[in-house]
Amino acid sequence: MSIRVKKWLLYYAFAGLIFALFDGLWIISVARHQYENHLGHLLAPEPNFSGAIAFYFIYIAGIVHYGIRPNNPELSLRKKVASAALFGLFTYATWALTALTIFRDFPTIIAITDILWGTSISGFVTWLALVLSGHLNKKRHRSQMTN
Repeated sequence: MSIRVKKWLLYYAFAGLIFALFDGLWIISVARHQYENHLGHLLAPEPNFSGAIAFYFIYIAGIVHYGIRPNNPELSLRKKVASAALFGLFTYATWALTALTIFRDFPTIIAITDILWGTSISGFVTWLALVLSGHLNKKRHRSQMTN
């Protein structure tokens, strides 16, 4: 396996952990209550975990590909975060605006909240993954220099 593929997969795993942690907190603290209050009659008794897992695998690949871009070090942190935020905006807006269009009485507040969440979490995951990995790389580099 090439170093480029290893680097991409490492960032994929790192971004996946960050996204899962913060998205889980978001779902527990905000989204679940909002969906129950506005769409409770449409919610399944239990989440479809295979659908959720598929979403996470695909979405994290998008964050790494469009945001983190581990094999494009010439791009600035600002450009990578902005690209990830745009990816989040486009993908979450696709869902939310489609739901707003086709479902009777789909709440506008949920569409807006979901779009804002997708935009911000994608940029945040990219920023945090790059900042933490840079910090870890500096520590590793320093320890190699002292050995």
